[in-house]
Amino acid sequence: MIFAEVDPSLKVEWYIKDGDKVHKGLKFGKVQGKAHSIVIAERVVLNFMQRMSGIATLTKAMADAAHPAYILETRKTAPGLRLVDKWAVLIGGGKNHRMGLFDMVMIKDNHISAAGGVNKALKSVDEYLEQNKLQMGVEVETRTLAEVHEVLEYASQTKTSLTRIMLDNMVIPLSNGDVEVSMLKEAVDLIDGRFETEASGNVTLETVHSIGQTGVTYVSSGALTHSVKALDISLKIDTELALEVGRRTKRA
Repeated sequence: MIFAEVDPSLKVEWYIKDGDKVHKGLKFGKVQGKAHSIVIAERVVLNFMQRMSGIATLTKAMADAAHPAYILETRKTAPGLRLVDKWAVLIGGGKNHRMGLFDMVMIKDNHISAAGGVNKALKSVDEYLEQNKLQMGVEVETRTLAEVHEVLEYASQTKTSLTRIMLDNMVIPLSNGDVEVSMLKEAVDLIDGRFETEASGNVTLETVHSIGQTGVTYVSSGALTHSVKALDISLKIDTELALEVGRRTKRA
């Protein structure tokens, strides 16, 4: 798409498709056309490919390790690149969290503090959705088992749009790089399938397996998009071919 935007006469051929595994030294595509146009497009093309491939690669590793839980990204994406960042997560085998403030309500710690408690925050959201005749998923963040109990008590007594409970920082980092998950497991057992669950906090490639084994529905990680390592991808001009074309067109 970028090559075509720079010069519609450029011809691009890919030898693999999105989601295919690659290895060092693999040639997976070629572009033919004016060298001037190719080098103009080169940096932008590589920037997108390197970033998206890095996101997809890390997502694949985390998704495999988190199974049977699903891995999610967050809204911690690069400005202007949310769509392609989230697309890369899908290609890597993850699932997408909400796109923005418009497609899901997420009640976070600051909302709870401002409302005066988790139940008051939930009630405020439920009333707002009902008054404005809006239907969308609602997720609430909990940080303690006491807050989980509060949410479950509220939901048992009130009609609510709540669909998911976030269990934030309910694991304890260990010296070996893994995490202790007993609190998280207890929270999942308390919820007992009544709502989707999402584990968040201290999620790394080293810890995601232990977290995913607790029974949570989802494991979310901002690292998938906010600090991902780009894949090393380069574009090299075939010197011999370029000279041959130059001689043929009397430009060399």
